[in-house]
Amino acid sequence: MTLVLTHSDVSRLLHDEKTLREVRTAVERAHTDLALGRAVVPAPPAMTLDDASIIPMVAADRATGRAAVKLLADIPGNAERGLPVQRSTILVSSARTGECQAIIDGRLITAVRTAAASAVATAHLAAPGSTVLGLVGAGALAVEHTRAIAEVLDLRTVVVWSRSAATLDRFRAAVAGLGVRVEAGAGVEDVVRAADVLCTLTPSREPIVRGAWFHPGLHVNAVGAPPRPDHREIDGEGLRRARVVVDSLPTALAKSGEVLLALAEGAVRLDDVGTELGAVIAGRAPGRTSPAGITLFNSVGLGLQDLVTADLLITRARARGIGTELDLSA
Repeated sequence: MTLVLTHSDVSRLLHDEKTLREVRTAVERAHTDLALGRAVVPAPPAMTLDDASIIPMVAADRATGRAAVKLLADIPGNAERGLPVQRSTILVSSARTGECQAIIDGRLITAVRTAAASAVATAHLAAPGSTVLGLVGAGALAVEHTRAIAEVLDLRTVVVWSRSAATLDRFRAAVAGLGVRVEAGAGVEDVVRAADVLCTLTPSREPIVRGAWFHPGLHVNAVGAPPRPDHREIDGEGLRRARVVVDSLPTALAKSGEVLLALAEGAVRLDDVGTELGAVIAGRAPGRTSPAGITLFNSVGLGLQDLVTADLLITRARARGIGTELDLSA
C-alpha cells in the first residue's frame, strides 16, 4: 500500500518538539552515513523550461532501506500569479522491493529538514558560548531555524532583519514561546555584526551579505538562495574569509551559486570548499579550528534529508492513522 500525506497531514505530524528533535537526529545520522558510504546522493540534474527550474533530488539510504526522489519546482513567475515560488512532492520507495511506499507533499518537510541541517551544522561548527542568533529574513524558514537552533544553543537573543514589518510581526508571534528576546536589526550589516550565529534566509540573486562584515567567532548558515548557479546571498569575500563546509560537494558544484560564483571569481579554490558536513560529524575532517575562526555552512539541500524525514513521518503517520492509503497496483 502507498501512504499519501497532504500538507495538512504533514503539519499534524511535524509540529511537536519530540518529532523535530528526531528529525535533527535523523539528519545528523544521514550526513554521517553519506560520509561513510552508507547512503547515496548523486548530484541532481537541473531541467530548465522557460523560467522554471525542475530538479529531481534523489537519494537511497541503507539505514531506512528506502529510496526517494523529491521533484522540486522553482518557478519565480509564480510570485506574480499569487502562487508559491517553490513546490515539491516526495515519492518514497522500498530500496529492496521497489514498492512505492509513500507520496508526500514536500513544503513543510523541506523547511523543517533544512532548519534541522542548519542546527546540526551549528552544533558542530559554532563557537562555544554562542547566544545571539542573527536572521536575514523573517519568513517561515526563519521560524523553523529559530526553533531548531534553540535546541542546540543557549539562545538569549534573536536579531532579525526583514523588508516587511508585517512579516517581522508574524515571526515574533511564532517564536514567542521560546523565551528569547527578539530585536529588529536596522539593516543586514547590523544583524551580521551582532550575531554569533547567522542564518541567511532570502531568495536573493545578488549578494545581500558581505564578507567584510564578518567578525571573529562568527558561524554562518547560508540557506536561502534557490538552487541556481547564478543566485547567492553571500559574496565571494565571505567564502574566502570562512572555513567553508558544504552538505555535499557534488551537489554544491551542481547548483550552489554561493560556491560556483566564488570559484569563478577566484575568491576560493576547490580545496577551500571540499569539506562535507558528514565528514566533520564523523571526525574525518576538521570543522571549527579556533574560537576566533569564521565558519560557513553552505546549505543547498539534499534528497537524503528529505528521505530520512519522510521515513520518520511514514512510521508516525501509520501509528496514528494519519493520511490516506492507496493500492497503486490495483
